[in-house]
Amino acid sequence: MKTRVQQWGDSLALRIPQSFADETQLQQDTLVEVSLLNGTLIIAPVQEPEFTLERLLAAVTPDNLPSEFATGSAVGQEAWCHPFAVERNP
Repeated sequence: MKTRVQQWGDSLALRIPQSFADETQLQQDTLVEVSLLNGTLIIAPVQEPEFTLERLLAAVTPDNLPSEFATGSAVGQEAWCHPFAVERNP
């Protein structure tokens, strides 16, 4: 299919035929990635990540909260301290 690039302010715009928008699930304000590959313009919808930190943390409950476990002794120059330890100056 051929279409024409047109001026839109200081930029150029390309109209996407409705059949293409339907097939790629593009809607108004859909975020897209625009890139070049060997001189070819590529426009692809940005995929929402399957998992987000918020979604993962929302699924944590007291019943599925993992407990601490031992990982062995330090093998390098790691500095181990309890995250709630307070350094005190005598």
